[in-house]
Amino acid sequence: MTPSGHADESGKRALRREFLEVRNGLTADEVREAAEALADRALALPEVAGAGVVAAYVSVGAEPGTLALLDALRTRGVRVLLPALLPDNDLDWGVYAGQDSLARVRHGGRMALYEPAGERLGPDAVTAADVVLLPGLAVDGRGLRLGRGGGSYDRVLARLERAGARPALLVLLYDREVVARVPGEPHDRPVDAVVTPSGVRRFR
Repeated sequence: MTPSGHADESGKRALRREFLEVRNGLTADEVREAAEALADRALALPEVAGAGVVAAYVSVGAEPGTLALLDALRTRGVRVLLPALLPDNDLDWGVYAGQDSLARVRHGGRMALYEPAGERLGPDAVTAADVVLLPGLAVDGRGLRLGRGGGSYDRVLARLERAGARPALLVLLYDREVVARVPGEPHDRPVDAVVTPSGVRRFR
């Protein structure tokens, strides 16, 4: 890694800490109200309204909430895929069958995640999605996403690229997490849109 690469990594770590601190200061009511607004905004997007398969994730802690959206999609008859973290940080996928179908899984010393308890479909299942919801901590004016640093979704994006799949890439964030710039790398793939409680911003 070049010296500037090291600087970018340390910059990303500092930014992640800042965004997580702000999230952790939110009240339960603020998180819930934002989740309801995010679901309404996302469901109104043409890409989501026309989707047959959506790859998503279950929010944890003060992350922008996804459960209201997952349940609404399922009610509409959309096939919702949820990730299960593999030992090498890649993601397998399973079908969301309602909140009772989720298993709380702790991976090493990390926070517990909610994963689908049923059949595993394999890492390539995501290539069938019409929409992929990517978790993130921020998005900048170029559509570049600041993730949590585990690399799982970099693998998902690379897998989509190899398969020639072109799903709509969306990120759900709080309003203050849309920023002027985040550290980026040449291989970073911009998202198509960011959804916040107050609106939608498209990047291409």
